[in-house]
Amino acid sequence: MVMPGLIGGWSTYNAAPNTARAVMNTSEIFLIAMLIIFSLPYLIWRTTRMDYYAPLVVVQIITGILLGPGILGATFPDYYRFVFNPQVLQSLNGVAWWAVMLFVMLAGVELDLKAAWAHRRESTITAGLALGTPLALGCAVAGGLLRFEGWVGVSAMPWQFVLGMGMACAVTALPVLILLMDRLEILRHPLGQRILRYASLDDIAVWGVLAIILLDWTRIGRQLAFLLAFPLVTIFFRRLMVWLQETDRWYVSLIWLAACGLGADWAGLHFMVGAFLAGAVMDKHWFDETKLDLLRHHVLMVGMPVYFLSTGLRTQWAVGGVAVFGVAALLLLASVGGKLAGTHVAGRILGWKQEEASIIGWLLQTKALIMIVFVNILLDKHIITSEAFTALLVMAVASTMLTTPAVYPKLQRLRSRA
Repeated sequence: MVMPGLIGGWSTYNAAPNTARAVMNTSEIFLIAMLIIFSLPYLIWRTTRMDYYAPLVVVQIITGILLGPGILGATFPDYYRFVFNPQVLQSLNGVAWWAVMLFVMLAGVELDLKAAWAHRRESTITAGLALGTPLALGCAVAGGLLRFEGWVGVSAMPWQFVLGMGMACAVTALPVLILLMDRLEILRHPLGQRILRYASLDDIAVWGVLAIILLDWTRIGRQLAFLLAFPLVTIFFRRLMVWLQETDRWYVSLIWLAACGLGADWAGLHFMVGAFLAGAVMDKHWFDETKLDLLRHHVLMVGMPVYFLSTGLRTQWAVGGVAVFGVAALLLLASVGGKLAGTHVAGRILGWKQEEASIIGWLLQTKALIMIVFVNILLDKHIITSEAFTALLVMAVASTMLTTPAVYPKLQRLRSRA
């Protein structure tokens, strides 16, 4: 027998979101969502003092997972649907898309191919082993997942799923790597510059592999047209940028970003591939380095938290939390173990100190931002499922949070010996 008071209480509880929605317009609910996005992660980060283990961006990703349908949505479904209704999500996605396009373009600008070419033997050996070893281990884990339901996307061929999951284990998050090295005070030191060279080459490989995965035979004509037209337009763009003053270069680069994103998306390669290409063909010396760093910082602060929340909203636990965490642990082992094994082999070939190889390996296994962009694209193209996406997201957060505690004592020992 159910008490009338309880029935009335539950009716009031379930009706509250619908009543609130009736008196609040979409813009007001959107601002409630923005209030949650910017306040909750910051309060968690400051009150728990997690800055030693992870930058704010990692806490924002974790908060996005907590606010997603698998946790908040499962616990308070009515209030979840009230705040994150389709109209609000559409508005948030628009902000998130532009923010992450800017961010990926800046990652492309950071590439220093001239420095990598000047040290090509060392850079190629290290980047190749640091990428190839976790890629092989990640592919092995993905090959095992092919035998189970719930992980492979509906549009994926087996090789696309295996290669995509493997590459997710091999990714190095160049922007987060820069943040961590800056905090460890090695960014402008020779060791930090070497690590940036290795990460830059890995970054190029990641986007190249993604382009291969996304090849669409139904759009092969468009993709060939884009790939043939892009180098020609790039020549004109680069000549224009050299001719322009720096103040105009900033604005023209935004026009270039939108055009490249549109062209790549039209061709079926995803607008994020276009965003990376837009930045990769720009020279870093075209811009003031301090302003470039400030822009990256401002994009991280102003726009990317929205992207992290929209990422968290895509997490699912339908195959079971234990299974998702188990797969995440295997992927973490493949990612961290592969990077460390690869850099230690490179260290033996190149004559590094053991401590140095370990520091480089731990920093290069940093995941977070770029890997999240990568796996979001795989999810958009239905190459992986939401459950596989969730496992990869958990792996990315764990790998990034392990970096500073693992690197800091090794760096102190290296400095003391020096």
